[in-house]
Amino acid sequence: MDGICLEFASKASAQPSPASEADELSLIRRAQEGDRAAFDALIRLYDQNVLRLAMQVVGSPEQARDLYQEAFLKVYRSIRHFRAEAKFSTWLYRVVMNVCLDHLRRQNTRKEVTMMPPEDGEPEFFQSVPDDRPALDPERAATSKEIGRRIQEALARLNPRERMVFELKHYQGLKLRAIGEICKTSEQTVKNSLFRATQKLRMELGDLA
Repeated sequence: MDGICLEFASKASAQPSPASEADELSLIRRAQEGDRAAFDALIRLYDQNVLRLAMQVVGSPEQARDLYQEAFLKVYRSIRHFRAEAKFSTWLYRVVMNVCLDHLRRQNTRKEVTMMPPEDGEPEFFQSVPDDRPALDPERAATSKEIGRRIQEALARLNPRERMVFELKHYQGLKLRAIGEICKTSEQTVKNSLFRATQKLRMELGDLA
């Protein structure tokens, strides 16, 4: 199992082809029956997001790969217990979240996550931050790099759960309800966490607007 995890970690930059729910369910069922090839294919559907999530949280490629392997090893050992009442992605991200938060508690580290644009019409501070696409302009590249550094430092000051919620919402693109299921909390609690984090970031980055 460690070998296959390392192999996929080294290929995480490759974008997997999207799979239908029926295809995914078929892979899950075959993996539950011990089909290694099916499990490998299932990993490929999520390995990039899982590795990115771990990297965003801990900030270290080496530690991120360790967490990546640990998370998928847990999935490999427990996939037979997965029941289709919940979405597989919800179950998977819950495993990953627990692995990452356990690591943060052990190491007492607080690394950063990045964000994607909002959905459902929610107000978003980072819409007002200058675009981080410098193209061929060296001056713009330097400015964008400095903006990125400021944002990363501000995100690093969020607590681990806030960073995780932001990652799942704005980078992984999950709905608030799904994040609540992953975190085993209410949708309102997730929304409150996002609001508090946004307020903190506004205070830290208000001069960039």
